[in-house]
Amino acid sequence: MKKSIITLSLAAILGFGSATVGLPLEKASAANKLNDLNSQKDKINQQRSGVESKINDTDKKLTENQGEQQSVQSEIERLDKAISDALAKIEEKNGQIADTKKEIEKLEAEIKILVERIKKRNELLKDRARNYQETGGMVSYIDVLMGAQSFGDFVERVGAVATIVEADQDILKAHQADKDELEKKQAQIKEELASLEKMRAELESMKKSLNAQKAEKDKLLASLKHEEEEMHAHKLELAEENEILAAQEAALQKAIKIEQQKQAEAARQAELAKQKAAQEAAKKSSSSSAGSSSSSDSGSSSSPQVTPPAVSGGAWTKPAAGRLSSGFGGRSLGEHYGVDIAAGGTVPIVAAADGVVIRSYYSSSYGNAIFIAHSVGGQTYTTVYAHMRSRSVGSGQTVSKGQQIGIMGNTGQSYGQHLHFELHRGSWNAAKSNAINPVGIVPL
Repeated sequence: MKKSIITLSLAAILGFGSATVGLPLEKASAANKLNDLNSQKDKINQQRSGVESKINDTDKKLTENQGEQQSVQSEIERLDKAISDALAKIEEKNGQIADTKKEIEKLEAEIKILVERIKKRNELLKDRARNYQETGGMVSYIDVLMGAQSFGDFVERVGAVATIVEADQDILKAHQADKDELEKKQAQIKEELASLEKMRAELESMKKSLNAQKAEKDKLLASLKHEEEEMHAHKLELAEENEILAAQEAALQKAIKIEQQKQAEAARQAELAKQKAAQEAAKKSSSSSAGSSSSSDSGSSSSPQVTPPAVSGGAWTKPAAGRLSSGFGGRSLGEHYGVDIAAGGTVPIVAAADGVVIRSYYSSSYGNAIFIAHSVGGQTYTTVYAHMRSRSVGSGQTVSKGQQIGIMGNTGQSYGQHLHFELHRGSWNAAKSNAINPVGIVPL
């Protein structure tokens, strides 16, 4: 059975049965019945307070859960923004790296030109060095000067030599400058590219970390939403339980009123019997008393296919015709807190004893279900009838033993037509700790 049904608490108990008027023992029994009913009413009131407290606690937890969800959602939004910023920066760095690589290509072209210039200068310098070696270096310049034919020729030769020497110095300086520039540009580009690659790697690492954090937050949010759904379901179960408890209180109040009326009627009948006895004694005449027989109205109507079982003597009668298809206790589907009676066709279901209908309704798990409260021999009981095709009595209605209350069916969480029948001694609690095996108590 679903958890929502397990939370139903059935405790409203009505006392029925014959009473022998005028006897102190029966008066004590009647008083005990009223005390028991009032005690059960107090228990139901306490249970309702407990359920309402649980509903309030669940509401508080729901509020906390929703607040936490909002906080997590805000954190997810922050992470989304941070991830977007990281992606934008990565794109920016990718662009800068691409631009730097283009600069590198441009510099490589310039470097190629520099290398070619340096190569040519190296060749020129080599030629000069060979000339120096072959002609004696600076001695050849002196020979040039000393070979002047006139002062004017000497001056011209001095100017030419100075120009040649200066040109050699310029070549050496340009050669060194080109080398320095080449090394500087190569180092600068290498450093800039390494810096960009490092920044991009850091951004990629940041994005990975942010994605991991977002995944954790998404997981937490999903968990909180699942928890919220469970709390909403639990709240609905508590609300259903509270409705049942309210119905039980109303039925119990009616039971107390009926018991009080019954006791008042018993007292009146006792007084009438005393008066009649006094009159008969005074007349000193024998009189035949009309024997009154108590007859049980089966209240059952035969169906076209299946006749309801005969109403048994005693407090209990079989609730439906059919075979016992599943017993009380553990089974493969879990603990079974009742018994199943199965039969084919149109099978009437009857009240197992006199009582008051606590609730008659449709449940997603029990299907069409009826709960009835009873008082038998001073002991309170509750019976449950589930998976019915239809119901013919309503909440708060007084029923008699053997009275038809519905038709066997296959509604709710059921596998094949049958009646799921439960018997509880005393009040019905959430743990079903008062559930007892009806076999041996109720004729089955």
